[in-house]
Amino acid sequence: MGANEDQEMELEALRSIYEGDNSFRELSPVSFQYRIGEDGDPKAFLIEVSWTETYPQTAPVISMNAFFNNTISSAVKQSILAKLQEAVEVNLGTAMTYTLFEYAKDHKEQFMENHHPGNSATPVANIISVET
Repeated sequence: MGANEDQEMELEALRSIYEGDNSFRELSPVSFQYRIGEDGDPKAFLIEVSWTETYPQTAPVISMNAFFNNTISSAVKQSILAKLQEAVEVNLGTAMTYTLFEYAKDHKEQFMENHHPGNSATPVANIISVET
């Protein structure tokens, strides 16, 4: 089976698994976001997985550049991405988007143990008081 057939099958599976899941977003047929953590959770984060033309034989592109993650330090983001990259290595050649999202959900607390909400961003109240 070619990469495109693998991708089509995985796309169908993802759509069916995450139907009605507000944490999942299909940005395009080859790019997906998943919010790890509930709405309002200060340790929630968003990961984006984009498939290359040769995925799953080659690694997908994993990003944490979404605005949603702007309060997370780059060190914490790098740590999360490094751990996800390890999961990618183990799963090369197989459909892994679901696996990566579930791995991130299962390890959320460990991933975010060095994240201290509020320390790395200016509180909104400060911004408002400066401007008024």
